[in-house]
Amino acid sequence: TKLVPQIACPHTVDNVKPIDEVKGKKLNQIVIGSCTNGRLDDLEAAAKILKGRRVADGVRMLVFPASWRIYHKAVDLGYIQDISRAGAVVCNPGCGPCLGIHQGALADNDVALATTNRNFKGRMGNPKAEVYLCSPATAAASAITGVITDPREAEIKAGALI
Repeated sequence: TKLVPQIACPHTVDNVKPIDEVKGKKLNQIVIGSCTNGRLDDLEAAAKILKGRRVADGVRMLVFPASWRIYHKAVDLGYIQDISRAGAVVCNPGCGPCLGIHQGALADNDVALATTNRNFKGRMGNPKAEVYLCSPATAAASAITGVITDPREAEIKAGALI
């Protein structure tokens, strides 16, 4: 069998499903990175998908490089510019959104898709929100469409899947 992208669904990292079972779920927020998952290759994957495109209306996208070293390297390689021009907010490196202690805190009934490492009830600051976990490519493709999207399915063009 062929491995397909996987999504960890609320409210535990063990609640994993193939992307086909959750694609199309409307999203309020996308988070790429943090202290655990803001590697240079994560930013590269997102930048390649976002370059020349826009984050969907009504979707917040936050990107957290894991360290200042990674941030500066991503600037040098043009990844930060591509991510920012797409409409994402590039935040200071390190922790924050997972715990809901600053940028990225969710409101009641918000649905977030994140590349972070935990999605327990109450993560990202609100027990009445849902947090799904995914790869950077899935997060970036979903940011463009505004719904959980399989990044392999179709070309992403002019801000929409075709």
